[in-house]
Amino acid sequence: MTHRDRYGLELSTASDAAAALYREGSDLLLATWPGAAEAFDAAIADDPDFALARASRARLHAIRGEAGQARAAIAAARALAERHGTERERGQVAILALAIEGHPAQALRQALAHLDTWPRDALVLSLPLGAFGLFAFSGMADHDQARVDLCERHARHYGDDWWFLTYRGWSHVENGDPGAGRALVQRAFALRRHNANAVHALAHAMFEEGSGQEAEALVAGWLPEYGRTGLLYSHISWHQALVALDDGDAARALSIYTDRVQPQATLATPINIVTDGASFLWRLHAYGHAVPKPLWEEAAAYADRAFPKGGNAFVEVHLAMLAAATGDRARAEAGATAAGPVVPAIHRALLAFADGDYGGCARILAPVAAEVVRIGGSHAQREVIEDTLLIALMRSGAAAQARALLDDRLHRRPSRRDSDWRTLLAA
Repeated sequence: MTHRDRYGLELSTASDAAAALYREGSDLLLATWPGAAEAFDAAIADDPDFALARASRARLHAIRGEAGQARAAIAAARALAERHGTERERGQVAILALAIEGHPAQALRQALAHLDTWPRDALVLSLPLGAFGLFAFSGMADHDQARVDLCERHARHYGDDWWFLTYRGWSHVENGDPGAGRALVQRAFALRRHNANAVHALAHAMFEEGSGQEAEALVAGWLPEYGRTGLLYSHISWHQALVALDDGDAARALSIYTDRVQPQATLATPINIVTDGASFLWRLHAYGHAVPKPLWEEAAAYADRAFPKGGNAFVEVHLAMLAAATGDRARAEAGATAAGPVVPAIHRALLAFADGDYGGCARILAPVAAEVVRIGGSHAQREVIEDTLLIALMRSGAAAQARALLDDRLHRRPSRRDSDWRTLLAA
């Protein structure tokens, strides 16, 4: 009997149990739902020669920032795929290996070519997508459009698949069409409620629409079903904290952070712990609220442990926030990244802001504002840089520039915070 995955692709295992466990683990992985690691481990135990189960386990290790374990697992998967795998399986394992072993540009090229032949290889399709995907961290200025183009190219192969609808919708949200994107994600959520990526994508859509109270209601009602062991639990909570900040409720925002987002309170991935923590605390400080010093120190200490040698452009920007806020002038400026010169420019601007040199901050940031997209992440995550520029303009007396930026933001979506700032400028 030939076993197949949920998308109809052949699996090189003779075990009914291993195939079923792999399908279960794959769905949990694609939904970012607890239990995927256990399912893949059980599949491997049942069939130690099952290459794709080991490859998916390697992918989970990589997502969790467990680099050594990810490399070991993908090496084992590659050896098994060469001996027992189909051409499609060998291709998937090779692409995962490139991504895990630090060759993202090559992984992206091979993934796109692989999908032309096997468009329903969902794990490979997942790699270029998302805020932390191969497109987002490629340094491209048009990675939002690239994700939409990729999804639309292969949409006919997926129909109403809950995973594909989630990422197709999220791609449209990030590319400036939150209405169409939200409709797609809501279809996905209706098909599978235990899908953390759908709730995350809906939170982004509601953010882009200025529907903060809808986001609050959605997350408050759904998050208990997910639980603290879910990898996106604290990041979705971070979205709640941003809603509270936008409403002017800094105390609630800080309470959410300390209870669910700060390093000691979360089981999230290292990249989320560092970037969510740094960006939240920076926002809180920049908006004029007091940030307890121990929170800065805890976030910086965790970042030093998690990324002792720095990271990609997105991580580097957030490390710079922590360095600027804690007075760590000894930290070297960010090195070369795929995003190019925008990263060191942001670093210098953050230092100027922390030193109270708001005019200097604005002079550095304004010329590179259009290039910030190159650092990757989502629009909601990158907006902290735009906020920094806006506040620097207001505090340095550049009222006309600040008004123009605020008017553009308010034209895009309603925001209580932005409206309050606009009123202050008008006064």
